[in-house]
Amino acid sequence: MLMVVCSNLRRPGHVGAASAARNINWLISGGYTPPIRALARQYVQAPEARPVPDERFPGSQQDRKDIATQTERCSQSKDQRPPSPSSPPSPPQKLNSSTLPPPMSDRDADPPLDVATGVAMPYNIDWIFPRLRNPSKFWYVVSQCVVTAVGIFSKVVLMFLNKPRVYNKERLVQLISKRPKGIPLVTVSNHYSCFDDPGLWGCLPMGLVCNTYKIRWSMAAHDICFTNKLHSLFFMFGKCIPVVRGIGVYQDAINLCIEKAALGHWIHVFPEGKVNMEKEELRLKWGVGRIIYESPKIPIILPLWHEGMDELLPNVEPYVFQRHKKVTLNVGQPLDLNDFILDLKKRQVPEPTARKLITDKIQEAFRDLRAETEKLHRERN
Repeated sequence: MLMVVCSNLRRPGHVGAASAARNINWLISGGYTPPIRALARQYVQAPEARPVPDERFPGSQQDRKDIATQTERCSQSKDQRPPSPSSPPSPPQKLNSSTLPPPMSDRDADPPLDVATGVAMPYNIDWIFPRLRNPSKFWYVVSQCVVTAVGIFSKVVLMFLNKPRVYNKERLVQLISKRPKGIPLVTVSNHYSCFDDPGLWGCLPMGLVCNTYKIRWSMAAHDICFTNKLHSLFFMFGKCIPVVRGIGVYQDAINLCIEKAALGHWIHVFPEGKVNMEKEELRLKWGVGRIIYESPKIPIILPLWHEGMDELLPNVEPYVFQRHKKVTLNVGQPLDLNDFILDLKKRQVPEPTARKLITDKIQEAFRDLRAETEKLHRERN
C-alpha cells in the first residue's frame, strides 16, 4: 500500500491564483455558482472549539470577535451579489487613495469568499471531515495500524538508510510528550520534498512516531493525497486533513485544525502552501495565522527548518528514495507570542489583520532559522 501511496505523490502541486478582476467579471456577468460546495457552507464551530473564558483572555472578547468576523463575511457576500434585473445599476463610486486597500498582487491575495476559483475537485472529500471530527473506536484501531506502519517506514528510510542529524531534538520531544495538558502545539516548517511528512518524524522515538494519540495532525493537498477512495482512507487514518489549495483560509481544513487545537492536539503546518522546489522565500499562507489566533488556548508555536529531504526523495523522475544522503533538521526556539496575541484580542483587531500579523512573526523566525540551518548543513562532513 505504501508504494501505491508514494506513486501518487509524484507531482508536487503548485498553488495557482485566480485574477481578482476575472472573478468579479464572473460574478457580474452571470452570478456564477462555485463548483466547490465547501464555499457555500456556513461554518459553525464544533462545541469543543468554541472559546471558553480562562486566565488568558475573557471569553466575551472572543465571542465579539467571532460575531464581528461572521457579520463582516455575510455583508461582503451580500455586497457581491449581482444587481437585480428590475433595478437600474448604481453608478460606480469614486475611491480616493485614503480608502483604497494597500496594493497586493494576485499571487499574494487569498481568493474572496463565494467566488469561483476554478479549483478542480478530482474526488468528493465531504465524507472525510465528519469522521475526522468525531473518530470512532474503530477509527483509532485502524489509525494505529496505519500510523505504526508509516512510522516504522519513515524511521527506516531516514535513520538507517540515510545520514540525518537533528539539532535540539529534545526540545521537540519534550513539547510533544510533556507540554501542559490542554495546550496545543503548532509546528511549522519549510516544505522541500513530498516526503517531509511523514519522513521527518522518523527521528522521533518509537513511542511517539508510532502512536496515533501522540503523532501530529497535518494538512495534505486534496488533489494529490485524496484522489480516490483507497488513498483517502489511507491518509485519513494517517491523521491527514484534506486542504483545498486556492480557496482561502475559510475552509473545512482550517476549521478542523482550529477544533483539534481546542482539544490540545499537535498540528503541523507547511505554511509555504506547496512543495517549494525552487527554495525561494515565499510569502507564508495566512491559514496558520488563523489557526493560532482563533484557537481558544494560545498554542505553543515551534518553528522547524530542514535541509536535504529533497535529495532523499528528489522532486524529479523517477521519484525513487535515495540512500546515504545528508539530512539536517534544526528545531528552533518556541515563539513567545502570548502577549502579542492577547494584545490583538484585547484591541479587537479584525481577524484578517491579526492572522497576517501572526504569520509575519513566523516568517521572521523562518529567516533566522533558515540561515542557521543552511550553515549547519554545509559544515557537516
